[in-house]
Amino acid sequence: MGVLASFKAARRQADVSNTLYLACVNQARVPAFFTEFGVPDTVDGRFDLIILHTMLLIRRLRRQGKEAANLSQATLNLMFADMDRNLREMGVGDLSVGKQVKKMAKAFYGRAEVWEEAMDMDVDTLRNALVETVFRAVSEPGDGPDNLAAYVTAADSALRDLPDEQVAAGNLEFPSPQLENTTA
Repeated sequence: MGVLASFKAARRQADVSNTLYLACVNQARVPAFFTEFGVPDTVDGRFDLIILHTMLLIRRLRRQGKEAANLSQATLNLMFADMDRNLREMGVGDLSVGKQVKKMAKAFYGRAEVWEEAMDMDVDTLRNALVETVFRAVSEPGDGPDNLAAYVTAADSALRDLPDEQVAAGNLEFPSPQLENTTA
C-alpha cells in the first residue's frame, strides 16, 4: 500500500471511529435514561452511560476481526481524548488530568468486564451489576435497573444483528430505550 493510500485508509478509519463514538455519546444522552430509567443525571451517571454504550460497540466490533480491532482501539482512543478534554473544560488542573483519565480508563475496563460477564450470564446478573455501578448512588432505584438491563440486552442483540459492512461504515443504530414495565 502506497503512502497516499495508507493515509487515506487511516483518515477513513479516524472518520468512522469518530462517527461510531459520537453515536455512543448521542445515545448516552437520550433523556429517557435519566427521566424514565432513573440513571443519575450527574457527571458520573453520564460517564457510566457513555462507557456502557462504548462497551456495547466494542463488544460488537470484536466479531469483525483485525480491521475492527483497529477501529475499536481508535474509538477507545477517541473516548479517552474526549474525557481528557472534558476534564480540562470542567477546570481540572493540567497536573491532575492524566491521573483522572487513568482512573476513568480503569473504571471503563473494570465496568466493561463486569457488564460483559453479567450479559453472558443472565438478565438478573446484569441487573445486579448495573445496581452496583450505574445506580450505585441511588438509594431506591425502583425499576430503573430492570429497565436498563432490558435495554442493554436489546441493544446488544440489535448491534449483533447489524451487518458488518454497516458497522464498518460507521452506521450504528441503537434501539430506543423502552420501559420494561410499560404495557403497549
